[in-house]
Amino acid sequence: MTRSRTPKKSPKPTNSRLRSLLGWALKLSLVGLVILGCFAVYLDSIVQEKFSGKRWTIPAKVYARPLELFVGQKLSRDDFLLELDALGYRREGVANGPGAASVNGNTVDLNTRGFQFYEGADPAQQIRVRFSGDYVAELAAANGAKLAVARLEPLMIGGLYPKNLEDRILIKLDQAPPYLLDTLVTVEDRDFYHHFGVSPKGIVRAFWINASAGQMRQGGSTLTQQLVKNFYLTNERSITRKLTEAMMAVLLEIHYSKQEILEAYLNEVFVGQDGQRAVHGFGLASQYFFSQPLSELKLHQVALLVGLVKGPSYYNPRRNPDRALERRNLVLDLLEQQGVATAEVVAAAKKMPLGVTKTGSLADSSFPDFLDLVKRQLRQDYRDEDLTEEGLRIFTSFDPILQMKSEAAVRESFAKISGRKGADEMETAMVVTNPETGEVQALIGSRQAGFAGFNRALDAVRPIGSLVKPAIYLTALERPQQYSLTSWIPDEPFQVKGADGQIWKPQNYDHKAHGNIFLYQGLAHSYNLSSAKLGLDLGIPNVFKTLTKLGVTREWPAFPSMLLGAGALTPIEVATMYQTIASGGFNTPLRGIRSVLTAEGEPLKRYPFQIQQRFDPGSIYLLQNAMQRVMREGTGKSVYNVLPATLNLAGKSGTTNDSRDSWFAGFSQDLLAIVWMGRDDNGKTPFTGATGALQIWTSFMKKADPLPLDMAMPDNVVQAWVNASTGQGTDASCPNAVQMPYIRGSEPQPGPTCGGPAAPADSVMDWVKGWLN
Repeated sequence: MTRSRTPKKSPKPTNSRLRSLLGWALKLSLVGLVILGCFAVYLDSIVQEKFSGKRWTIPAKVYARPLELFVGQKLSRDDFLLELDALGYRREGVANGPGAASVNGNTVDLNTRGFQFYEGADPAQQIRVRFSGDYVAELAAANGAKLAVARLEPLMIGGLYPKNLEDRILIKLDQAPPYLLDTLVTVEDRDFYHHFGVSPKGIVRAFWINASAGQMRQGGSTLTQQLVKNFYLTNERSITRKLTEAMMAVLLEIHYSKQEILEAYLNEVFVGQDGQRAVHGFGLASQYFFSQPLSELKLHQVALLVGLVKGPSYYNPRRNPDRALERRNLVLDLLEQQGVATAEVVAAAKKMPLGVTKTGSLADSSFPDFLDLVKRQLRQDYRDEDLTEEGLRIFTSFDPILQMKSEAAVRESFAKISGRKGADEMETAMVVTNPETGEVQALIGSRQAGFAGFNRALDAVRPIGSLVKPAIYLTALERPQQYSLTSWIPDEPFQVKGADGQIWKPQNYDHKAHGNIFLYQGLAHSYNLSSAKLGLDLGIPNVFKTLTKLGVTREWPAFPSMLLGAGALTPIEVATMYQTIASGGFNTPLRGIRSVLTAEGEPLKRYPFQIQQRFDPGSIYLLQNAMQRVMREGTGKSVYNVLPATLNLAGKSGTTNDSRDSWFAGFSQDLLAIVWMGRDDNGKTPFTGATGALQIWTSFMKKADPLPLDMAMPDNVVQAWVNASTGQGTDASCPNAVQMPYIRGSEPQPGPTCGGPAAPADSVMDWVKGWLN
C-alpha cells in the first residue's frame, strides 16, 4: 500500500531577505529624510531671506499741506471743522486723547496728533482755538498759555501704488491700541505664545468643533501659519501646500521671536478691498474704515477689525453692516469669556455703532488730478520703483478746503446751466495757486470730481482767446515814454495781408468800432481791433518776448491772429503766465511738492521757493490797475453782483471763435484761479468767457472768501489827477477828475485849476505834445 505524501509548505523568508527589506526601507527613509532636509533648507532660506530683508513694497504716501494756526489767521470756524472732519477727528463732549475735538460755540478744544514733518517731529498737544468772524482770535495751550503757532497733521490724499496694488501703513507693536493684540490672539490663536508654529491642540480642537457642528466653524491654523500663507504662499488648497505651510511656520518660529511674528502679522493680514487696491494690515484698515490712526481706536473698533480677518468681503461693514455687527459682537463675547475684558466694558462696546465712514478715506481716487501733477513733478527726480516701493512720504501744497470749494463751485455752476443747449456736453478745468509762492493749492481736470481720466488742467491744449491780451498791454506799458494807461489808441477796422496772401480782418465781439479810446479801455472791454492794432504796432516778436518772460514756453507762429488768442495753452500753462502778473512781475515756477521724507522719516529732498524778477514792478502795477478795471467796468463786472466791491479783484476773460472755449483768469491778494470751459470735441458752446468760466470763478471766490488785492505802489509810480474824458491833467476838485497811476515822468502835466487861471502855455503845449505822441 502506497502512503500519500504531505505537500510541503512554502519556505519562510529567511533572515537575510528580511534584513534586505529593512535595509531598503532604511535607505528609502534616509533618502526621504535627505530630500526633506534639503527641502527644509530650501524653505529656510526663503523664510529668512524675505523676512529679514525688505518684507514689503510700500507705496509713497502723498500728504496735503498741514493747516497752521495763529492768531489773526483768516480761517472760519466752519472751515476749521471741515478740515478736522477730513482728518477723522472725533467730536466729543470733552476732547480726551489724540484725535478728539470738542466744540463749544466759537471755541474748539482739541488734542492734536503727533506727526513727523520734514523739519522734525511735532508732539501731540492739547490746544484751544477761538474764532471771531472769519479769523482766529485766540490760540492757547491746555494750561492757558498763549501759543504763537500750532499745526495739525496733514491729510493723506493718496499714494503711488505698485503694480500689485497692495497698500499698507506699517506699524510697530507699541503703536497698537489697547486690546488689539489680546483680541487678535484670543480670536485667531489662543495658544500663540505657547506653540512652536503649529498647534496640535488647536488642530484637534478645530476638528472636534467642526465635527460637532457638522460644518466648518473653526480653522486649525495658527497665526504663524496664517502669516506664512499670506506672506509666502498662494491660496491653493492641497495637502502639499498645507505641509509646506506647517514646515515654514516652524522654521519662522525658530528664527524669529513671537513679537516679530505678531508685528509682521499686523502689517500683512488682508482686511479689505478698495476697488482694485488690496488693503493690508491693521494700520491701513483703521484709516480706511474709521479715518483714524490705529493708535486711537477703541475696543468696539478693534473688535470689528479683528472680526474682519475671518472674511473681509463677507463681513464688510459698508456692504453688510448687520453681518459685520453680529461678527463684532461675537468677538466681544469671546473677549468676555476669556477674561480679556470685563462684562461692563463689553456691554458698553456692544452699544456703540459700527462707526465706519461712509466711504473709504484712503483717497486713492479722491483727488486724482492733483496726484497726477505730483507724479509728473516727482518723476523728474525719482524712478518709478522708488515711488511705488520705498514708502516715501511726499508733502505737497494741496489745500483740501480750497479743493472742496472749487469742486462745489463747478458742481453748482453746471447745475445752473443744465438743460441749456450744448451745456451737457461741456467740460471744465481749474487751477488754483497762491500768487506769492507759486504753489498749486487745488486742481480740477474734469467736471466730475474724483474722475481719474483725462486731466484737462494739465493736458487740454486749447486756444486762449483774449487771455493773451495782457501780454500786449504789458509790452506797451513797459515803454512809458510812449504809452500810459491814458494813451489814446484807435479802435477802428483794419486789415493785414499775410505772407500767404490771406487777408486778416479782425472784428470786435459786438461788431462795432469804438473810435479813439484810452489804452486801458482796450483791455478792460477786451476790444479786438484796438488790441490787435496795438500788438502790430509794438511788433509781434516783442509781444512774444513778453509772453516768454511771463513764463510761456510753448512756441507759436508769428501770425497776427496770435494777438487775439489763436495760440493754445493748457490751463496750468495759463496759470504760470498769470502767476507772474499776480505776483508783481516775479516769475515763480508752479509747484505742488514741498518736501520728501524717507519711510523712516529722514529728510530726503526739499523743493524750495524760487523766484526771478522778470518785469519792472511799475509796469506790472499799471497792468494790474487795468485788469482791476476789467472787473469794474469791463467784461468781468458781473462779479460784483455777487462779491463785495471791496475785494478789488483783477482778471481777464477769454473767448475763442464760435465760443468754443470759455476762459477766465483772475486773482486776489492770496488766490489766483484759472477756469476753462469747453467741449472735448471742440464743438461750439453757448457761452463766452464772461457767461461761462467767469461764473465758476465767481462761485469759487465767493466760497473761498479771498483777501482784497492790495499791491504796494512801486517807487517809480505816481498818482495823478486827470480828466476822465480827455486824459488831460486836472485838479482833484474838478468835475470828472479821476486819479490814475503813471510811471514817474510819464504823468500828464497839470491842467487848468477849476475856476482858477489857466495853466502856463508851455504846460498845455507839453500835454498836447504828449497826447499827439
